[in-house]
Amino acid sequence: MSVRRLSRSEASGGSTARLPDMSGRTVIVTGASSGIGLVTARELATAGARVVLAVRDAGKGKRAATTMSGDTEVRALELDNLASVRAFASTWTGKLDILVNNAGIMMVPEGQTVDGFERHIGTNHLGHFALTNQLLPHITDRVITVSSHLHEAGRLDLEDLSWQRRPYRGNQAYSDSKLANLLFTLELQRRFTAAGSSVRAVAVHPGMTRTNLFGHATGVRATLINALAGLA
Repeated sequence: MSVRRLSRSEASGGSTARLPDMSGRTVIVTGASSGIGLVTARELATAGARVVLAVRDAGKGKRAATTMSGDTEVRALELDNLASVRAFASTWTGKLDILVNNAGIMMVPEGQTVDGFERHIGTNHLGHFALTNQLLPHITDRVITVSSHLHEAGRLDLEDLSWQRRPYRGNQAYSDSKLANLLFTLELQRRFTAAGSSVRAVAVHPGMTRTNLFGHATGVRATLINALAGLA
């Protein structure tokens, strides 16, 4: 996997001029009501794609959609609830050119998803894992998953994914989930290649970005994050 680090001017100078004409293409973006997902959905819609905003809060998603030009649709999706994931995927018909697995949580208090998984691994990885697999028959081009350079701190304990045997650490749980995102992408691409499929699986690191993802950070960590975000 090759990686190219963008210069600051490149990172701050993005525009839809870099995107090809997306007319006739359908894209799902999870977590599209705010942050990176919102901007991604907006740029794709501006480039001509039909964009489905897959969001937890449909009302917030509809308000986000009003800020976009082009063809948009809002559908409810709760990634921490596998029944919601199944319901979302079961109603999908027709082709899906691109799936953008963007939604995520970070450093949230200890807790479990509806299905009993630790919240980070359940939402950031397992929800997207299930969504991707159930939509695979429809996908024609790309599966793009937002990971993070913090995957480097990931230390997946497959015997204790729910943190029952260890003192809970939200930052570690987040890093573990981002490592899971990356490993999933690598294995998915391996399987696409082995099957002779033209579909590509890609993981991306967005860098330090001003979003509401850091809302649960406190103390010194919050101070550091806010300082770094000010440079983004």
